[in-house]
Amino acid sequence: MKALFINCTLKRAPKFSNTEALAKKAAGQLREKGFETEIIRLNDYNVLTGNSSDEGDGDEWPALLEKIRDCSIFVIAAPIWMGHLASPAQKVIERLDAVFRDKNLIDEKTGQFMPYNKVAGCLVTGNEDGAHSCAAQVLWSMQEVGFTIPPNANAYWVGLAGGEDDYVEAGGERYFYTNKSLRFMTENLSWFAKLLAKNPIETNLLEAEASARAESDEDK
Repeated sequence: MKALFINCTLKRAPKFSNTEALAKKAAGQLREKGFETEIIRLNDYNVLTGNSSDEGDGDEWPALLEKIRDCSIFVIAAPIWMGHLASPAQKVIERLDAVFRDKNLIDEKTGQFMPYNKVAGCLVTGNEDGAHSCAAQVLWSMQEVGFTIPPNANAYWVGLAGGEDDYVEAGGERYFYTNKSLRFMTENLSWFAKLLAKNPIETNLLEAEASARAESDEDK
């Protein structure tokens, strides 16, 4: 079973990323539980803006989409900028919107979207505030496209208001609350991933849609 992290830092390799440092710590904990892990820096790929599974013109999102298809655990790791979720994370969310339209990402028997039976989590780093808002945006979006969100599925570190030091420089790797929430997250992600592997979701969305259509007016 595989855990995939997408690091949505604004920095390009080989620049150091505090967000990646937190992702590496989470990945190490999941490896201890028997998961293969991979961390991808989105900015290392030419991912075009859009909401389809392939925007053409050299778009490298399809390769990343295959990695998401193959994983059991999917984690978006993102920094906070100007109090908001970093734009690369929003790009990932927008590209995943394709699961609602691309037949290759929908099970033909049940209508389930590709992320069904996968679990998702979120990591956030930054200064000052915004971690709760960023995590809420990511996790809501992930459940909307079909991922299962376990309890306590996010961890974050934020520095002091106006501070210059980020996660590693400020000693965040030794900060109890961040370490506790990270352990909660990796424990729950691994438990639910193993649960779903043995007990896949049986919901038939095609039947549910048909029932909804029968009780609805088409023009409302």
